[in-house]
Amino acid sequence: MSSDSFAARHIGPRRSDLPGMLRTIGVNSLDELIDKTVPEPIRLREQLRLPEAMTEFEYLDHIRKLGKKNKMFRSFIGQGYYGVASPSVIIRNVLENPSWYTSYTPYQAEISQGRLEALLNFQTMVIELTGMEIANASLLDESTASAEAMIMMFNARSRAAVKAGANKFFVDEDIFLQNMGVIETRSEPLEIQIVKGRFEEFQPDESFFGAIVQYPAASGHIRDYSEFTARAHSAGLLVGVAADLLSLALLTPPGEWGADVVVGSSQRFGLPMSFGGPHAGFFATRDELKRSMPGRIIGVSVDVNGKQALRMALQTREQHIKRERATSNICTAQALLATMSGMYAQYHGPEGLREIALRIHRSACTIKAALKKLGYIQLNDIYFDTIRVLPHEGISRDEIRKLALDAGINFYYTADGNISLTTDEVTSTEDINAVVEVFARAAGRKADEITTFAECNCIPEKFLRKSPFLTASTFTSYHSETEMMRYIKMLERKDFSLTHSMISLGSCTMKLNPATSMFAMSWPEFGNIHPFVPADQAEGYYQMMNELGDALKEITGFSAVTFQPNSGAAGEYTGLLIIREYHKTRGEGHRNIALIPSSAHGTNPASAVM
Repeated sequence: MSSDSFAARHIGPRRSDLPGMLRTIGVNSLDELIDKTVPEPIRLREQLRLPEAMTEFEYLDHIRKLGKKNKMFRSFIGQGYYGVASPSVIIRNVLENPSWYTSYTPYQAEISQGRLEALLNFQTMVIELTGMEIANASLLDESTASAEAMIMMFNARSRAAVKAGANKFFVDEDIFLQNMGVIETRSEPLEIQIVKGRFEEFQPDESFFGAIVQYPAASGHIRDYSEFTARAHSAGLLVGVAADLLSLALLTPPGEWGADVVVGSSQRFGLPMSFGGPHAGFFATRDELKRSMPGRIIGVSVDVNGKQALRMALQTREQHIKRERATSNICTAQALLATMSGMYAQYHGPEGLREIALRIHRSACTIKAALKKLGYIQLNDIYFDTIRVLPHEGISRDEIRKLALDAGINFYYTADGNISLTTDEVTSTEDINAVVEVFARAAGRKADEITTFAECNCIPEKFLRKSPFLTASTFTSYHSETEMMRYIKMLERKDFSLTHSMISLGSCTMKLNPATSMFAMSWPEFGNIHPFVPADQAEGYYQMMNELGDALKEITGFSAVTFQPNSGAAGEYTGLLIIREYHKTRGEGHRNIALIPSSAHGTNPASAVM
């Protein structure tokens, strides 16, 4: 066996195993096996034009060089992606632990009790922070969850609403652009009409079935949606909220002011930005809507001996059973990332989360006060972590951008000419001084040095959370590294993964996870890159994607590739949309039948009906 060959180390049987395996199935060689199983007309005639394979050592050197091409600027962009302080005990013992990252979908509950407990903790965290009654075990991301909320509301229409043809969905204009984009994409095939506007001016009627708002809003403003929600409910609409989960340690949870669905991302709970993902989306709703919600749900049951046990619950909603009648094509949970987020909440506990959220808020307040001294106008009067700065007369936004880039800082430059700054868990007084210095230089002023965060709270009393959360012992017991490490190990021992044996199940879950390919996931050169940074700050990422894209085009024979889908189900759906658009460009938009074998994966028919 070659000591430096990736394939020899990771793929297939050893050469010495082949003769016995071939004899068992009645053939004399691999060529004969191929002749008997792969039809001649579909065989590849020539060698693929791919670069020479790297050894694992060469690959590590290659990926390190790519990482160095990414520029480590300090990003205050926000918009759904934030700097985090990922606890080392979780990175070391979960993200970098093959017992966690090679385990399979927990269809067999008896060998999955550890993962199921971790995912139940994630669900509990989401339920209590959002103030809702039930949550799933994660979705792909916040944008997908927002679109799934819309579809669930659409499918949950009353008979009267269906008969009346209610097909309009209101989206407040102050929502993250990525959420808006996915909502629009997913609405069109279902003939859902998207109506955008200001929530204060929205007048619901019987043609609408639902609405969604961002909390806090994309602009950073904390808005009172209670009257809007009551108005929507009085007209028979359901109301969805895309919420910042960490902010809910301070803010009144949406469930307490009437939300029917709350979605978002748990990225702030210990998951690096990683140029946009992967992250764990969350989805929470009212109990009466549980049979319409997408995604997996972990439930509490009892075993044959009457002891408490965990299992996946309400699976008859899901595509692997319901197929084209499923609530969604989603069969994917971001289980590893949801596990990490739940453990982040356990490690910090309710008081720790409040402290982190308050520190984020106070760092924003500190920047606001410093910029006010320099003559800048701050447009958000009520905010959690985001301020919007209006450059005063004689100060160019382009000059501020240039000064910021020279200082290694990224801001978010809004379409209306303002500058948005969002603080996060890792914002320091050093960061704040660097930010203020950029604005001081643009104004030709000298800034005072800041040594501590302002002791202030810019959130009015009516928006502050009064209800307790995360009171169960699992969120109050593991606040030292040793306690957390032992808890993680205890769960690990209840599970089955590739560290124990091969897993002869499934077609879509990761099986081959070489340690070499996992290293870069926890490197800051990749983890600390915001998805909205200028292209020249992510050259390593772009080169990696371009190289992989070129290889996939050669392997598949296609002329283009997209990495936008972040699961097999999303990839199927994207492919179907591309086929649909192709027919529409040929004037054949009426072609709406998809032929799917009865043996196909359940996501196939579920995607087709969407």
